[in-house]
Amino acid sequence: MRQAIGVRPAADLQVEFVDASSYIECLTLIDTYEIDLVVLDGEAQPTGGIGIARQLRDELEKCPPIALVIARAADRWLAAYAEVDATLVHPLDPVTTGATVAALLRGRGSSQ
Repeated sequence: MRQAIGVRPAADLQVEFVDASSYIECLTLIDTYEIDLVVLDGEAQPTGGIGIARQLRDELEKCPPIALVIARAADRWLAAYAEVDATLVHPLDPVTTGATVAALLRGRGSSQ
């Protein structure tokens, strides 16, 4: 995912990555740092990104935008259930991924 996003998903944006492998780690990062976007792997094990996305939406008053990477386009209904802001299908296309990430980051900045 890092390679598809890159450190500059658009000319006017630069990103810094932090990693989490569980829901608790995601919450800790969101509570500790100013997280502008969460990108989750829908196929991750043992806790999948779909479940984490839904929990974040349900439990956080101010949840950052969420992009979910899924294995099959047919799984978009799961992403809709999780209430994510954007869905990306594996294998990730760097152009589409960068444009999606940039749009989510710009939307975050304008809504605050």
